Amino acid sequence: MVRRSGLGRGLGALIPPESSTRSESATLQEVPLALIRVNQYQPRKHFDEEALSSLVDSIRAVGVLQPVLLRRASDEEFELIAGERRCRAARRAGLQTIPALVQVVTDAASLERALVENLHREDLNPIDEAAAYQQLIEDFNFTHDEVSRRVGRSRAAVSNALRLFQLPATVQRLVRDGTLSAGHARALLMTPDREVQERLAAEAVANGTSVRALEETVREHVRAVEAAEAEGAAAEAEDARPRPLRSALRPPGVVELEALLADHLSTRVKVDMGGRRGRIVVEFATLDDLERIYRAMLGEASTTG
Repeated sequence: MVRRSGLGRGLGALIPPESSTRSESATLQEVPLALIRVNQYQPRKHFDEEALSSLVDSIRAVGVLQPVLLRRASDEEFELIAGERRCRAARRAGLQTIPALVQVVTDAASLERALVENLHREDLNPIDEAAAYQQLIEDFNFTHDEVSRRVGRSRAAVSNALRLFQLPATVQRLVRDGTLSAGHARALLMTPDREVQERLAAEAVANGTSVRALEETVREHVRAVEAAEAEGAAAEAEDARPRPLRSALRPPGVVELEALLADHLSTRVKVDMGGRRGRIVVEFATLDDLERIYRAMLGEASTTG
């Protein structure tokens, strides 16, 4: 019985039982590795060397147990749809041929099957997974719903994967390398500030921060930004409010004293009264005028002129 996974149809959808391999659309045969070229739509870009070495040892011991999936590229060449790890390991193990199921499929089906194969066998890193979804959307005009149905993932999972491309390239690289998890990446997406995303990502790597702790850190940052924005908006609103006109009434005697000073100094004088102290503003025109006012203040006006 074929094991079924969260992808829905299980591996049987990729590799039909023996009875169907002899149909016109699929044939099982030994194909020379030299005639197999890499699938141009292969979503996986990075292969774990330790896992690949283990597969090489297994193939040397018992051979290739699961055929790879190919399609005809020309009269002499085949294109790999699924099974690149097995092809790589078989070459390293010194094999000349590999069992293969040869099918007739479209470009879209080739990418779809390569993606499903990788999701079923060994998880793609989140960035490569998102790149495969994006390729289905851009090259073959799939909607998010269609991608969801084809690969057996929820629409939300597909959309969340694609959101990873909103992260800075430095953070995407950390996710691709496995230094940061997809959970960390989704936490960073809670803030749109790319500089903050990069800083918090670096801190999370350096400190071994958990996803939950990173989520709380990002929330605190978002709350602080929102509080600052609210405070700024309140200040702007306060500045925009019309100010009440200052009362024209001043303490008794101030107007009279203001007029007496102006007469005595022969210039305009302004007296401002505050709550605890006041201020006198005396206007002058030139440096000579200022000297005249100075002498008038000393009572020497009568000696000049």
